[in-house]
Amino acid sequence: MALEKFCGGIELPNLEPKTVEDVKLQLAASFGDGDITLRPNKKEQSPMMEVALPDGSQFASEVKVSPVGAAYGEEQEVILKFVPFPICLPGDKEPVWLRAKRENRSPEEAGIALSKLEEEFWASKTGQKLIRDSEDRHFPEFIARVPGGLLTEVGLKRHYKTPEPVKLLRTAPRR
Repeated sequence: MALEKFCGGIELPNLEPKTVEDVKLQLAASFGDGDITLRPNKKEQSPMMEVALPDGSQFASEVKVSPVGAAYGEEQEVILKFVPFPICLPGDKEPVWLRAKRENRSPEEAGIALSKLEEEFWASKTGQKLIRDSEDRHFPEFIARVPGGLLTEVGLKRHYKTPEPVKLLRTAPRR
């Protein structure tokens, strides 16, 4: 709602009575002849604001307590999008596995990260159990069983919808 957006722009560094009164004056200037109630909630550290307008409509919202300029002065982490990253093995016409990579990674970098992750996976407890059970390491088995969290740690993702040209992976020689 517009009131919640408005309340998000109010700078309220603490719940001191003087600061709350200053915010109330700021709200009075904005809402003119509306009846404004501002109740500090010390447990939640965020006051509730209620506005009753002369036409009978009432609005309520929460005012967040944050240091002055915190929203503008601090660096906010930029979250990069995932882009398509289809992969296959040398000589494969099929199957093609659709994955995603962070947009700041080249296909080569994502391929290197995936190869390193495959080595780590086969060295893990789960990978060792699979080797014991099937007696061989296979890329399709790795792709099917690698946890999504491990992929995310190296900037990859399990599924993606829109494909791009397929990246041919060069696998490490089997020992």
